[in-house]
Amino acid sequence: MAFPSESGDDLPVNHEINVTPFIDVILVLLIVFMIAAPLATVDVPVDLPKSTAVPQPRPDKPIFVTLKADRSLAVSDLPVAREAVGGALDAASGHDREQRLFLRADSNVSYGEVMEVMNLLRATGYVKVALVALESRQGT
Repeated sequence: MAFPSESGDDLPVNHEINVTPFIDVILVLLIVFMIAAPLATVDVPVDLPKSTAVPQPRPDKPIFVTLKADRSLAVSDLPVAREAVGGALDAASGHDREQRLFLRADSNVSYGEVMEVMNLLRATGYVKVALVALESRQGT
């Protein structure tokens, strides 16, 4: 509530919002994101270390898909042709395509070949794939 002044020179009430501080904050945030976004991308080739993560509990009946050094596939220790992987996985999982598969590959197999197997698994309807690695101790 405003009290009238004795001099009688009341200023009219301004109902507009001052957006200048808001624009200043937005511009500062824009500059911060413009600087931080290129730093978030990784374009440097790197030799990845072994995993030191805490091992997850093993399921009762895991389904392993193995890519051997000779590029052959096996599902739960049974050799399988690439064309028959979908049927072998359906038989091993009981047609449960939501079940997690564990993909293990020989260390001599290239990354591209591992991705081909992952694409093959995805094409058969199995999208929950976990990669299996050897446990490594810290500092080794």
